[in-house]
Amino acid sequence: MSTFLAKHSEVERKWYLVDATDLVLGDVATKVASILRGKHKPIYTPHVDTGDYVVIINADKIRVTGNKAEQKLYKHYTGYAGGLREIPYKEVLAKNPERILEHAIKGMLPKNSLGRQMFKKLKVYAGPEHVHGGQNPEPLEI
Repeated sequence: MSTFLAKHSEVERKWYLVDATDLVLGDVATKVASILRGKHKPIYTPHVDTGDYVVIINADKIRVTGNKAEQKLYKHYTGYAGGLREIPYKEVLAKNPERILEHAIKGMLPKNSLGRQMFKKLKVYAGPEHVHGGQNPEPLEI
């Protein structure tokens, strides 16, 4: 009996469509990260990208629970002394609502080249329109 290991050439990828209207940020992020990794497939192999493509629409209508809308901060460091920048959730939601979902999902993927490869299969759009209609994405219920 030998252990099955998926090969990159054997992986068949599907496209999924997620409508983020009134969905909780963490729930969407965990489900999408699992699909990007391929954990929903029986051929899942940790060191091979077996995941599928995910298109998320209506990212500007995502919901957070509790007081996160007022208290959540996104931090990044510019590299200069005193260069810690803190941007409130509401400001990010107003300017780039796609970044909120991208940031949450990216944090749930591996922190290596495999995780970067998986992240490229994520497409996030603020409105209801997307350019991936030719791939016939299946609706995904969360």
